[in-house]
Amino acid sequence: MPRSDIQCDLMVIGAGMAGMASALFAANRGVTTVQVGMPGEIGFASGLLDLMGVHPVKEGRVWNNPWDAIDRLTRDIPEHPYARIGKNDIRQAVEEFTLFLAESGFPYHTYQDRNADVITPIGTIKKTYCVPENMWNGVKALNKRSSCLLIDFSGLKGFSARQIKETLHERWPELRTARVSFPDTSGEIYTEHMARQMEDRKVRQKLAQAVSPHLRGAQVVGLPAILGISRTREVISDFEKQLGVSVFEIPTMPPSVTGLRLRQIFEQQLPKRGVRTLFQQKVLGVRPAGTGEFKFNVGNHDNTLMVGAKGAILASGRFFGKGLHADGKRIRETIFGLPVYQPKDRTLWHCKDFLNPAGHAINLAGLETDDSFRPLDHFGCPAFKTLFAAGSILAHQDWMRMKCGSGLAIATAYIAVNSFLKQVS
Repeated sequence: MPRSDIQCDLMVIGAGMAGMASALFAANRGVTTVQVGMPGEIGFASGLLDLMGVHPVKEGRVWNNPWDAIDRLTRDIPEHPYARIGKNDIRQAVEEFTLFLAESGFPYHTYQDRNADVITPIGTIKKTYCVPENMWNGVKALNKRSSCLLIDFSGLKGFSARQIKETLHERWPELRTARVSFPDTSGEIYTEHMARQMEDRKVRQKLAQAVSPHLRGAQVVGLPAILGISRTREVISDFEKQLGVSVFEIPTMPPSVTGLRLRQIFEQQLPKRGVRTLFQQKVLGVRPAGTGEFKFNVGNHDNTLMVGAKGAILASGRFFGKGLHADGKRIRETIFGLPVYQPKDRTLWHCKDFLNPAGHAINLAGLETDDSFRPLDHFGCPAFKTLFAAGSILAHQDWMRMKCGSGLAIATAYIAVNSFLKQVS
């Protein structure tokens, strides 16, 4: 067995929401942790933390109370990962996760026992559980039907204040819109560039001067998510003072500033908590040791190192994260070669109707686990004593249509870390 360049208690494989949550929970419990993965996936996050929004998917039933939705879901689909987690553990996981974000300068708000209504960039209403502070004024304004001015920008594609107004006019008649030019720009503009520019107070002053003539009694102003990246609270507070009204952001199409903010927080804060991060690298191979530990070959084909770990959490995602790979015949797990729950035949992966409201059978593919979230082998037994799985790689869930992606990632990461501690204690 080759010598380890790095030795740790826990290897976290993946840098999406489940991987970041796993590394955080492990660090909070004093577990020496190495995390490997490509954090680009989290850049597609809206910033909203969904818990449970839609069930049954084929009926498109939308739930105001996510906890009631989870109760119904676990009765209907006992194989769903949520069915293996108590609601108290889900609450504790979300609270620990959002406390970390608040301590990192990015607080969240929630109604605790009901979902909030948030405006999407196309003007529809999305139900979600935890809303970042920079969007919360929009939740309150929608509830109160406050007089609101929506701002969009010349040269910014994918965001139209007029479209939002036209879509919402029956529910929110007190919406007005205005299009302005972003300071010192011309032609096509991008949200990341705008957000970085907004951290300059002179740019905020110029934008406030452009917006102010359009206020005309508006109580609140909504903009696309461009109000800073690393200093969002400071930017919003100053911009509100200059306008004299409350301000809120609306998430934009991915990849977005909201995801970039989360990525930056994790990349900066996890190492401060003791996590050894090997971002922009991947697991090239793994060798289980006779002692129950693992040896991971990490890096790229030109530069590699060996990481020894007592256990691992597989949070590598599905196809986008490359945790699963589909060829012409079957779906396979890419690192350990674990069996994947999937339709028996490739012809059954998809419905003939691409937009089938029930989704496609391939959406439920993934790893089956025991109650500790250890992936199962072909005989239905844990494949390894200290290997766990978390997030979208898990089977029997369709997180995108069920609107439970972040909640699923955070809660399963929480259980996986605690299960690892039980195994090695």
